[in-house]
Amino acid sequence: MKVTKHIFLLLILALPLHHGCSVKYSFTGASIPTEANTVSVQLFQNLASIVNPTLSSQITEDLKNRFVSQTRLSVVRDFGDLAFSGQITQYTFAPVAIQGNEIAAENRFTISVKVKFVNTIDPTKNYDKTFTQYENYSSSQNFTSIESELVGKILEKLVDDIFNAAVANW
Repeated sequence: MKVTKHIFLLLILALPLHHGCSVKYSFTGASIPTEANTVSVQLFQNLASIVNPTLSSQITEDLKNRFVSQTRLSVVRDFGDLAFSGQITQYTFAPVAIQGNEIAAENRFTISVKVKFVNTIDPTKNYDKTFTQYENYSSSQNFTSIESELVGKILEKLVDDIFNAAVANW
């Protein structure tokens, strides 16, 4: 019992020493510099060989919404304290599970996005990299009937990856 009191007392005394912390953590695991107040997300250009006409705006808005819903940052049009830009570089389908009769049992739908992230508060966090996610689907399914659902699933994973790479320090 005495040890617990001593530890508690040490923690109370140490709190004032930690007042200079410049990173704020949220319940989402995001660590955002306290000086950062804004985020900007430029429209992701679609440079893939197959172009889904709504994909550019969809990923752009999904990333903005993630910051609005999970951080205290305000979205601005340009020059945010945290800034994202990028291109959709891949939108492809390929067989992944070939049966004995050389017919695909399963196909893989893949989306890749090249993202440039600039943190004006802490430039050591900047990155320029490609994120790729996919979903497999049965070859017996008509792709056009499930495309929207698959795009939604893939974009959710891509936005998670982009968000985490920018503001999660784990």
